[in-house]
Amino acid sequence: MTDTPTAPAAAPPRSFRYYDLMVGGMVAVLLSANLIGPAKVGIVTLPLLGAVSFGAGNLFFPFSYIFGDVLTEVYGYSRARRAIWAGFGGLAFATLMTWAILAIPASPGEPFNRTLQPALEIVFGNTGRIVAASMLAYWLGDFANSYVMAKMKIWTEGRHLWTRTIGSTIVGQGVDSLTFYPVAFLGLWEGQTLIKVIVFNWVMKVAVEVVFTPLTYAVVGFLKRREGVDAYDRGTHFTPFSLRDEGQLESLRRD
Repeated sequence: MTDTPTAPAAAPPRSFRYYDLMVGGMVAVLLSANLIGPAKVGIVTLPLLGAVSFGAGNLFFPFSYIFGDVLTEVYGYSRARRAIWAGFGGLAFATLMTWAILAIPASPGEPFNRTLQPALEIVFGNTGRIVAASMLAYWLGDFANSYVMAKMKIWTEGRHLWTRTIGSTIVGQGVDSLTFYPVAFLGLWEGQTLIKVIVFNWVMKVAVEVVFTPLTYAVVGFLKRREGVDAYDRGTHFTPFSLRDEGQLESLRRD
């Protein structure tokens, strides 16, 4: 009687020291920018342009893209994909929670509720159209950003990180702005106003990425050294609808 050969056991999935912290930071920034930021419209005076109004959340929303760049660069597209879905799930839960809390009747016996309920409705009572636009724009924009980042890393053979971070942000933030504002406000705003807002917010978000490029370099370098890996998405299936770990992890440790 001969023994039947058995297939070699699959290697255990690689664990990382800082991946979970990066995902948590990305989700925290995303939730804060989407829940707190839209409640306030800021205004700045710029040379040539004069007074310009903008959603306050747009100052911080680009940081979620910086997290996405770092995750894709260090850990690869498939692990960034998990983070994007975590952010989407967080937004969905926050939206459901907001709707439920606003819908609960306020106790008339608590005087504070007379001012709290209207304030909550102003800050968190976004229309369903705006919420849907925000979630769709985030989903499309972040996946476009991560895809371009991963592809450009292969094309550049890992060189010139700044071209990937800025190039992917130009595409990702462009997709985000071109999705959110028409879905949320087409038919409500004049066409010229819509175009101006799209262009201004797109340029501002890309400018944030450019300004923080040195910080991105520092964080990427730190994580690669501490994790001892550098991801290349050769052979990766770039479908958004998967949670599998894919791509090649090149070791940076010298044994």
